[in-house]
Amino acid sequence: MSVTLVLGDEHPVVLDGLEHLFRLEKNFKILARCTTDEETLRAVRKHRPDVLVFDIHIPVENGLDVLKEITKTKLPTRSVIFTAALNDDEMFEAIRLGVLGIVLKHMESKLVVQCIKKVHAGEKWFERASLTSAAQKLVQRENGVRHAYEILSSREIEVIHLVASGLANQQIGKKLYISEGTVKTHLHKIYDKLHVDSRLALALYARDNGLV
Repeated sequence: MSVTLVLGDEHPVVLDGLEHLFRLEKNFKILARCTTDEETLRAVRKHRPDVLVFDIHIPVENGLDVLKEITKTKLPTRSVIFTAALNDDEMFEAIRLGVLGIVLKHMESKLVVQCIKKVHAGEKWFERASLTSAAQKLVQRENGVRHAYEILSSREIEVIHLVASGLANQQIGKKLYISEGTVKTHLHKIYDKLHVDSRLALALYARDNGLV
């Protein structure tokens, strides 16, 4: 099964290098090469590639606009950023907009290929060297939220929010129109599922994993 690609970078020499690299992969198929954000977006709309590989600093405006449009129009294309550097704000926004892979241009070429294969499979691929500690924390929080919503009920999530805000069991019961005993039952289940042993530990878990 082939992996279809659209490439975006303002420098033709970079596009040449990527094209040469990807042609060595028998399952990679390049559908378009683009040098501006407008060209990139048109190509994604037209070809609907499996993966977009592009530099977020591509002219004329901002590569983030490409990501915003992909998200807004719910295009099926998965995105990989291939750039020289990213600041924290750009990285936060890119991840928020659904970028699944980030590779810096000084890295080994094999890492670009690995990243694309992972992203095509629906996984995230962020080489540690490409992430600041702040962005790593953001990824951790996103994963924490996803995990919590997979194992906790909506009522348990509500209880966690109220515990983290400092309410006692009796106050939580009044807020949720349930008995104090039911609140305690919910808390015991939450402790077991999240492997915490106190209200403080639960509040810290909620903070560190993006639940509050």
